[in-house]
Amino acid sequence: MSVVNLCQTAAALSDAWSSRPLGEVGTACVKVLRMDELPVEEETHSTTEVLLVLEGRLELSVEGAEVTVGPGEMYVVAAGARHAVRTGSRGTLVIVEGPEG
Repeated sequence: MSVVNLCQTAAALSDAWSSRPLGEVGTACVKVLRMDELPVEEETHSTTEVLLVLEGRLELSVEGAEVTVGPGEMYVVAAGARHAVRTGSRGTLVIVEGPEG
């Protein structure tokens, strides 16, 4: 596999919040996406999800608590945790998630 520029890959995506799979580590999928200030509805997953902000800011609501994740920071969403993206999230986000089971 060649070198992937994550920020350029995210910027080239036609739709915000539409992730692009980059590869797998074991059974986990690594994806990148572009955030665009708009909120995303609450969701839950059956596996743990790692959210890594490369640039910009991710504004979350996790189990009712507000969480801000800045550039170079990551947040681990536990399996089954209710979480939603709040208005104001922008930039480039990498997601590492296991297969839904």
